[in-house]
Amino acid sequence: MAFTQRRPLPHTSPDFVDDGAVFFLTVCCAERDRNQLAIDSTWSVLQSAAGHYHAMGRWHVRLLLAMPDHAHALVSFPREEAMKRVVAAWKHYVARQSGVVWQRDFFDHRLRTEESLQEKSAYIRDNPVRAGLCVERGQWPYGWSPPDVVATPVE
Repeated sequence: MAFTQRRPLPHTSPDFVDDGAVFFLTVCCAERDRNQLAIDSTWSVLQSAAGHYHAMGRWHVRLLLAMPDHAHALVSFPREEAMKRVVAAWKHYVARQSGVVWQRDFFDHRLRTEESLQEKSAYIRDNPVRAGLCVERGQWPYGWSPPDVVATPVE
């Protein structure tokens, strides 16, 4: 059986997109339905790498949450950083440090309004509850917002 060849996603922002636009990202493990991310040691690598990139100004994380086989984030990128390059470098580092095997690419969606930002933030924070991994928002230990972020805290 011949499969359709997946086209690579561009992951580039058009010039008219404001610097600091927020993107909803989903990054998936190659093997779905197996816990690779919601493990304390792996989460530590994910979160500390995300925090390092945040502190270095390569991206600005508003929210990061790991599910067992994928991670969601609300992130903005400075104009001089290419989203595809930053996310690829982060995935590569996490893979080397923790053994996570990622899918080849990732999904991104630019958020256009504050309402959309709040909806995606709620969606991310409620994801473990919908999946039956915890009873209420705030119980899931694999969510993080940097200390300098107040707009979309992990509750």
